Amino acid sequence: MMLRIPGVLTKQQVAQCRQIMDAAEWVDGNATSGYQSALAKNNMQLPEGSPAARQIGEVILDALERSPLFISAALPLKVFPPLFNRYGEGQTFGTHVDNSIRVAAGGDFRIRTDLSCTLFLAEPEEYDGGELIVEDTYGEHSVKLPAGDMVLYPSTSLHRVAPVTRGARVASFFWLQSMVRDDGQRTLLFQLDSSIQQLAAEKSHKDPVVVQLTGIYHNLLRRWADS
Repeated sequence: MMLRIPGVLTKQQVAQCRQIMDAAEWVDGNATSGYQSALAKNNMQLPEGSPAARQIGEVILDALERSPLFISAALPLKVFPPLFNRYGEGQTFGTHVDNSIRVAAGGDFRIRTDLSCTLFLAEPEEYDGGELIVEDTYGEHSVKLPAGDMVLYPSTSLHRVAPVTRGARVASFFWLQSMVRDDGQRTLLFQLDSSIQQLAAEKSHKDPVVVQLTGIYHNLLRRWADS
């Protein structure tokens, strides 16, 4: 499942994050690449674990904890500390798949990458090109969102960043391990939860059908979830 999460950060938060990033030192983006990615990657990155990355990352993680849509869709168990990249003119990231296991700097935190996240921190009109292009069985999906919006997609997907031809594309990227490993099961749970919330808004959370469907949701989650 591929999903847009709008308004993860407010415009004011984006501006504050950009101010911190503009004052920080950037390094070659291959500092965190695996072998395959290093062959295709050409961008700049905030050093993993740097004060700037930690400060902005905490803002993002706090915002995600307050996003019902993110929680419902991702069912997060562990979230990798957010990383940050910048693509200037001529820079790109060729087709690749994310590493199945990610280990944070220092080696004391690791996750299985079930879902990949890209949080846009530059407005679409600030740059040309730079679309995130994700491939699945339905073809290619091109994503270029307003600053503060995020896209969530399976880490098993082949994806790339189109060359930037003007300006700079700035974003945060990270991964998460879901309580529900299987994307199909996770999608069904998200659809069921969304339908329950819609029905509850039209009727009541105490409506017998809503109560029954809520029970089915939790029993499925109990069957499929790791904790």
